[in-house]
Amino acid sequence: MSKDAILGAIRRGLKRGPLPADQQAMLAGRIATHPRHLIPARSRLPRPEQIALFIRNVEKEFGTVERVPDHAAIPAAVADYLAAQNLPSRVVMAPHPDLTGIDWSTRPMLEREARRAEASDAVSLQHAWAGIAETGTLVLPSAAERPTTLNLLPDTEIAVLRASDVVGAYEEAWDRLRAGAPDALTGGFMPRNIMLVTGPSRSADIEQTLELGAHGPRRLHILLVEDEPAPRMESPAEARAEATTQPGAPAAPGD
Repeated sequence: MSKDAILGAIRRGLKRGPLPADQQAMLAGRIATHPRHLIPARSRLPRPEQIALFIRNVEKEFGTVERVPDHAAIPAAVADYLAAQNLPSRVVMAPHPDLTGIDWSTRPMLEREARRAEASDAVSLQHAWAGIAETGTLVLPSAAERPTTLNLLPDTEIAVLRASDVVGAYEEAWDRLRAGAPDALTGGFMPRNIMLVTGPSRSADIEQTLELGAHGPRRLHILLVEDEPAPRMESPAEARAEATTQPGAPAAPGD
């Protein structure tokens, strides 16, 4: 069914015809200008605190974050995470240049396949396009080099995110998305699908009992690549780890 046929059926259901000229002009202006919605004050922070807010919100939503110095450290980080979770050393990986360009020879036992995910895959390694600090959310636009199935089928998802790709608010992510590949037809870039992922999949629909992995991965682990010179702040997990490794040190808040 064509777009005109669909819109015509909607108009008939609403018992109205095409919009008047003034309303059409107002609608066209709204689409062309992309006015911003409200931006929460909690995301208006200095850069190190913005990154720390992103990490804190990921951990609050049952995800985990590991900060790595560069992409060369990713093979070791992936292998260590899989071993710690008692998972097989086999991943299905996004065929993205940031991942395929890594020298994986430092972890020869780590098996990788760059392709879309299948139902039998246990672990995926995904390229995260952006992160949103205000909610700890990953932005994952669909693309040939970023298959959507990697976000849905495996039980464990590992996402690689550059610190420079963390923004404060949703509106900033939409601005970057529109500016990424502008075209004359739409005035911006909109892929077939955009997934906004905040922590692992979960649901409490049945008797208000939280169940992880309800509609997708039950684990979400983010490898945050420190690719910008801004000074960093410790995440809550790092603070706890430091407190437990230094006998006699005061406990971190929340311990």
